[in-house]
Amino acid sequence: MFDIFIKRPVLSLVVSMITTLLGLLALYTLPVSQFPDIVPPSVTVTAKYTGANAEVCAKAVSTPLERAINGVPGMTYISSVSSNSGLTLIQVFFEVGTDPDLAAVNVQNRVTTIIDELPEEVIKAGVTTEREVNSMLLYLNIMSEDSTLGEKFIYNFADINVLQELKRIEGVGFAKIMGSREYSMRVWLKPDRMSAYQVSTDEVIEAIQNQNVEAAPGKSGESLDRDAQVLQYVLRYTGKFSEPREYENIVVRANQDGSFLKLKDIAEVEFGSMNYGMIYKTDGRQERYHHQQSHEHVADADRKHLCLQLYPFRSNV
Repeated sequence: MFDIFIKRPVLSLVVSMITTLLGLLALYTLPVSQFPDIVPPSVTVTAKYTGANAEVCAKAVSTPLERAINGVPGMTYISSVSSNSGLTLIQVFFEVGTDPDLAAVNVQNRVTTIIDELPEEVIKAGVTTEREVNSMLLYLNIMSEDSTLGEKFIYNFADINVLQELKRIEGVGFAKIMGSREYSMRVWLKPDRMSAYQVSTDEVIEAIQNQNVEAAPGKSGESLDRDAQVLQYVLRYTGKFSEPREYENIVVRANQDGSFLKLKDIAEVEFGSMNYGMIYKTDGRQERYHHQQSHEHVADADRKHLCLQLYPFRSNV
């Protein structure tokens, strides 16, 4: 066989060219992955039970969810964590090669079946189901050279201008900011004042929920078939409160003598952050961390990272 190719060099050249052309054609059709799936995908279920400790979260939230999710197609095992801050985190791991989107849909369907069994506060806060690929791709560190800009401003600035851009990158499975510094109205209750006025936290929560609402007043003077109206007014409502002084004037209780017990009498209201559990600093300066998880389109993420560096941010961020 080898003698044929040695004695006929033209035939050897033709065979070599055909082999090379077939290789070039196959180069565009062969499945090639820069980062193959070697880590099993997972789906994360998050629930928030405000005011509950870890034991209550485990009994009232984690146990019903685990029973419903257990046995979802392709699942290998479940890991759950409940904290004293009322947060319950359940991770469902699947076999390697399982479609993360299909796995998230299956888990969401299981969660929906027992959503009515959860406490009312958990249902109001919402139970989120997100697909997640357990491979960290990139960390971004955003800081400010201006000492007057605190961590709260940097967080919200990055949440509006940076995080949304990262989430739109094709192939990015998960992107978030480490820690929670969203703008929030904080009501710091004073136990001594509440004890003196004999007020419970449930009364304060009920007063805030009843008086801080987003309502649709409707219209006044709408015409009827039998009685036409000359003027019609669209009623407007100011909506939810946005200033601390508005929260301070919320009436918690009306006394029999005609006086009112307001929120400012038993609490201190300030415009702050949702959570103060994590603090990030670099060389003494406030900063925020972003992290991404993905397994494909890494080049697009790098280009988007470069574009973010050239984005017309504030000069001191």
